[in-house]
Amino acid sequence: MSQKKSDKMPKTTAQQLASIIKSCRDIMRKDKGLSGDLDRLPMLTWIMFLKFLDDMEKIREADALLHGDRYVPAIETPYRWRDWAAKEGGITGDELIAFINNDEAVRPDGTRGPGLFAYLRSLQGGDGGDRRDVIATVFRGTINRMINGYLLRDVLTKVNSINFTSTEEIHTLSHLYESMLKEMRDTAGDSGEFYTPRPVVRFIVEVVDPQLGETILDPACGTGGFLTETYEHLLKQVNTTRDREILQRESIYGGEAKPLPYLLGQMNLLLHGLEYPQIDPGNSLRFNLREIGEKDRVDVIMTNPPFGGEEERGILGNFPEDKQTTETALLFLQLIMRRLRRPIGGKQGGRCGMVVPNGTLFGTGIAERIKKELLESYNLHTIVRLPKGVFAPYTDIETNLLFFARDGPTKEIWYYEVPLPEGRKQYTKTKPMNFEEFNPVLDWWNNREDNEHTWKA
Repeated sequence: MSQKKSDKMPKTTAQQLASIIKSCRDIMRKDKGLSGDLDRLPMLTWIMFLKFLDDMEKIREADALLHGDRYVPAIETPYRWRDWAAKEGGITGDELIAFINNDEAVRPDGTRGPGLFAYLRSLQGGDGGDRRDVIATVFRGTINRMINGYLLRDVLTKVNSINFTSTEEIHTLSHLYESMLKEMRDTAGDSGEFYTPRPVVRFIVEVVDPQLGETILDPACGTGGFLTETYEHLLKQVNTTRDREILQRESIYGGEAKPLPYLLGQMNLLLHGLEYPQIDPGNSLRFNLREIGEKDRVDVIMTNPPFGGEEERGILGNFPEDKQTTETALLFLQLIMRRLRRPIGGKQGGRCGMVVPNGTLFGTGIAERIKKELLESYNLHTIVRLPKGVFAPYTDIETNLLFFARDGPTKEIWYYEVPLPEGRKQYTKTKPMNFEEFNPVLDWWNNREDNEHTWKA
């Protein structure tokens, strides 16, 4: 009997959570301040973010009390979720909107002080940085777009019923959240640069195979696709308390300069179980390549840097004069090359798996000079050519996956051209690429022999 009940619980939980999310989105559709999923998902994200943090704070507070330790919360009263959002009959209407938006407002306890967002943006962590820094960075780039405080109160009530202290609910919600991110991608238009098809991400992580104890970076992490897949990959290697500490604090790093994907990425990583996402909110290209030292280098980089865009002229001075370009993909490739760890003291050099457009491989001028450096100073051992349209309908640019390591010059390059499935002329939004299409590449990866899809150069 108990087993039967246990088998039913995940399905029931998933249905309940899906219903809560759907209800929230339906309520938000009535608010004239929100114009679509590009507004609704960020709105729902920061609300869930605060509920999640408060639930985690309760766990840490109880644990500290159990061990007789003093607990210092990241968010003080009366700004905790439990103080203003969780209370039935709490502030609502214009009073609620004013408390959230205004620099100074009447707080839930009746006193005057900074409004919610003003307070959250002012938070500062200790010398080593902590969750308060993450909160402040998230809310510096976040705006409350709801204008109807009564509808907002209804959303808060719905979200309050989610139990972020339940591992099962968090796991289920992480999948629901990823579905919402995909929906947002489908309506994002030009913002589609934030997203990489999940099968491509999973394949890169699978073959690069990051190991616990290595440092892994995505310098253009968007909503966290590569980082969440990396977290799941490393989680399988955790066996001890120290392993868990390494995974949580010393393994996964990212960079994302745009406020919206930064917020969405933080929530995505939190829901997957990374308690303190270490995401740099600045432009990863802002560092002078000549000043990147060993302490700035990492073991693994996996990424899909933006391509087709242009960087501001002020960034270009960070790059060698003969390799300065406004094309972001070429700038990121140079950054990645510098940030891979050198082979020192018997330790292997860093390795990379990344998405690049065709122009990176076959361009002339600056692109050709960067490629020459890559071939002469790095081992570009594999290029996987993706079928046309993998990123359709967001872009039809042909793309490749580069795999290289900082362990000597390139001696030979294996190419693998992934074909379209039999009978298919192209991918579409409703019929995208599936991970199973990479199975022949995975079978070939560690036992390389020529076949109709491969060649060496």
